[in-house]
Amino acid sequence: MSWPEGVGRIVLGTVGSTSEEARLRAASAPLWVLAHAQTAARGRRGRPWAMPLGNFAASLAWRPPGTPADHALRSFAASLALLDALEAFGVEGLALKWPNDVLLGGAKLAGILLEAPDPELVVLGVGVNLAAAPDTSALEPGALPPASLDGRVAPEALLDALAPRFAAEEARLIAEGFAPLRRDWLARAHGLGAPATARLPAETVPGTFEDVDAAGHFVMRTPGGRRAIPAGDVFFGGRPCS
Repeated sequence: MSWPEGVGRIVLGTVGSTSEEARLRAASAPLWVLAHAQTAARGRRGRPWAMPLGNFAASLAWRPPGTPADHALRSFAASLALLDALEAFGVEGLALKWPNDVLLGGAKLAGILLEAPDPELVVLGVGVNLAAAPDTSALEPGALPPASLDGRVAPEALLDALAPRFAAEEARLIAEGFAPLRRDWLARAHGLGAPATARLPAETVPGTFEDVDAAGHFVMRTPGGRRAIPAGDVFFGGRPCS
C-alpha cells in the first residue's frame, strides 16, 4: 500500500512525546511524526509509557469531521489498522482489547492514545513493542504482561504500513459509519463472552463482556442487568487490562 496522499511524514531522533510534537506541528496536519526515542511518553490517563530503544512511537495529527463522540471511535479504526499492518509482516496471534490495545498471545504488544487538544484537532498516538518489552518494574501492579516482536519489524517500515491502512479505515468510518468497523473489531476482540470486571472511579462492576455498542462503549451483562461502560479499566480472568 502506498503512502496516503496529502499526509505529511516526519522522522525524528529524540523527542519528549510524539503526540506533543504532532500537536506543535498541527499547522501541517495531517501529519505523522515518528521518533526513535521519547523522553516523556505517556499512555491513557497520563500514565507513563516506557519505550526501549528500537520500539515504535508515532503520532498522527489531523482534523477529522464529526463531533467529539465521533472522534472517540477513531481508536477502533486505529487498532484495526495496526493489527492489519502487523499481520502484513507475518505476525500471528493478535487480538484487540477494548478500547485501545493490541495483544499478542494475550500479552500487551501495543497501545493507542487518542487526544483532542482542541475541538477540531485530533492526535492519535501509537506505541508498539517492536524490539523489546518494557521492564515489568515500570508497569502498574497487576497490569497485563508485555510482549514484543524482538526486532522482527523496523519502526519506519511499520509506519509505512500503518499510515495507509489507517487512512483507509478513517475513510470507511466517514463513508459508512461505525457499524462495519464495530463488526470487524468484535471479530478480533479479546475476552468477548468472558468474565470481566470494569474498574470505574467510584465503583467496580463485575459481569461478562457481551458487546461493544454503537457509541464504542464496553457492554457488560451484570447481576443488575446490561450495562454500557464509556471509559474505565477492564480486567479479564482476574488480571487488569490497562
